[in-house]
Amino acid sequence: MPVPTDWIEHRRHDRELVGWIRPARDDEGDGDFVVVDLLGRERTDAVDWLTAEEALEELGIGYLADPYELLLDDGRWLRVRITEVSTDEIRVKRDDWGAIDIPLLEYTVPFPMPHTLRAIAPGTPAEPLWS
Repeated sequence: MPVPTDWIEHRRHDRELVGWIRPARDDEGDGDFVVVDLLGRERTDAVDWLTAEEALEELGIGYLADPYELLLDDGRWLRVRITEVSTDEIRVKRDDWGAIDIPLLEYTVPFPMPHTLRAIAPGTPAEPLWS
């Protein structure tokens, strides 16, 4: 999905894209803008411009390094890491904990992040899923 033309890019001081600020719809509250992260997720309710900028600066891009889970066709959730993000697709790979002796498994999901890809809650036990 191409980014809608009314989404406004927000970049850090080093010009790294950290997300977008989009105009709020009438039904979204009192603010004028909504923060959207690099995965296409809305991260705030409707807020003013300054609050939106501050939210994106605070959010940064560190969440891209967090573990996620991908829903496989057989109904299992596979622990994955994000390897690439664009407005065309999100690429992930099986979390292999740095092992070099197992096959690389990569998957592609659409942008914005679908319900089949989810962040892992902090404290969730990590178990490799490979044989």
